[in-house]
Amino acid sequence: MLHLQNYIGGELLAPAGGRYLPNIEPATGQTYSHIPDSDAQDVARAVQAAEAALPAWRRLPAEERGRLLVRVAELIERDLERLAQAESQDNGKPVSLARTVDIPRAASNFAFFGTAAQHFASETHFQEGVALNYTVRHPLGVVGCISPWNLPLYLFTWKIAPALAAGCCVVAKPSEITPYTAFLLSELCIETGLPAGVLNIVHGTGPGAGQAIIEHPAIKAISFTGGTKTGEHIARTAAPMFKKLSLELGGKNPNLIFADCDLQEAVRTSLRSSFANQGQICLCGSRIFVERPIYEQFKEQFLAGVAGLTVGDPQEPGSRQGALVSEAHLEKVLSYIALAHEEGGTLLAGGQRVQLAGRCAAGYFLQPTVFEGLAPDCRVNREEIFGPVVTLTPFDTEEEVLHWANGTEYGLAATIWTRDLNRAHRVAHALQSGIVWVNTWLHRDLRTPFGGMKSSGVGREGGLEALRFFTEPQSITVKL
Repeated sequence: MLHLQNYIGGELLAPAGGRYLPNIEPATGQTYSHIPDSDAQDVARAVQAAEAALPAWRRLPAEERGRLLVRVAELIERDLERLAQAESQDNGKPVSLARTVDIPRAASNFAFFGTAAQHFASETHFQEGVALNYTVRHPLGVVGCISPWNLPLYLFTWKIAPALAAGCCVVAKPSEITPYTAFLLSELCIETGLPAGVLNIVHGTGPGAGQAIIEHPAIKAISFTGGTKTGEHIARTAAPMFKKLSLELGGKNPNLIFADCDLQEAVRTSLRSSFANQGQICLCGSRIFVERPIYEQFKEQFLAGVAGLTVGDPQEPGSRQGALVSEAHLEKVLSYIALAHEEGGTLLAGGQRVQLAGRCAAGYFLQPTVFEGLAPDCRVNREEIFGPVVTLTPFDTEEEVLHWANGTEYGLAATIWTRDLNRAHRVAHALQSGIVWVNTWLHRDLRTPFGGMKSSGVGREGGLEALRFFTEPQSITVKL
């Protein structure tokens, strides 16, 4: 059976304590590999390697750092099929999704930031006859990057690439639930010739390796994507140590569909935004609000589309829905389905665990599920479920739907469907969401800031915002 290893100081190493965790394939419910159960010893070794590598790495010109990152991108593209198969096996998502979204985006992350660092400009202010004021942005130093299980390599590289491009050295922890592609990335980094210690990948649990990363005094910043409760814990731990924080947390995203929309496109895209990756994307639109004149029409077409979402083996080309990531997560989502019934919802589709035959008989599969008739302020409509469960709710006025859309603690993303340009701008500005899509979903320009409001996080990732996060400004004034 495959045993994954940590990547520390340019080498693949066993955990210091010799302990391993089972890695379960969601589609089968069976252990297929083991990962290091790392602890503070492993993190300390990784930090030591990163500190040793930092002086040379931060002095290396941005163009040379960039060439190495672009080379990593090229190797990811070369190994796309292998990485897609690994992501599907590890996460439960259809291999077709990993092949077309996850792995290409991971390559794009390295390619984008490999070149972006060369265009990262500082400010200069000239005081006529007095002084020249300019700003230099220095790498923070050693930073910690902790990524989630839903888009494993995609979000892992989303954090690592800008940190490396900015001249930082990294101690990174992928989710212990989906560690495989991070391990394969470490092999590609060795092949690339990335200097030893510049990137260190430590596998393990949040309370073990993750806690050691956020507590280590030499780690100057933490970039974390995951649940809001975990983000709160990280903030409580890191704030007294004055660490810089970027926290991309939960979402309960509204999808606002006005009567003047392109209905066919709204239905087609809403199916994706509801159930892509089995609803396990923080940007999924799980609360669908439909203007009353087209509510029944939208519902009929949406439910017809849901009926066509084949649940099956993620390795099979025809599968539109794969397995949920773990048995514990499946049970959590099922508990919210039970809660929806308790809160008076009417089940329109799904709601049941799916039992497949053959190799996937013990897998964690769930039908795409749709409810209506739930109050906008009920728990199912306020709490993050993070699974293939959505609610349909009719609305009558713009003011009403904005009140409902903003009526949760979260503020990550929202979608608007309308042909009225004035309304699109007006509603977008009124939404308490860090990201708003109009007549589309999940289109991401790597140059734009990414992040949420309220309990959906602190700070912004993406583009120059990421490079700013991993650097510290120094203002210098020279008298003329």
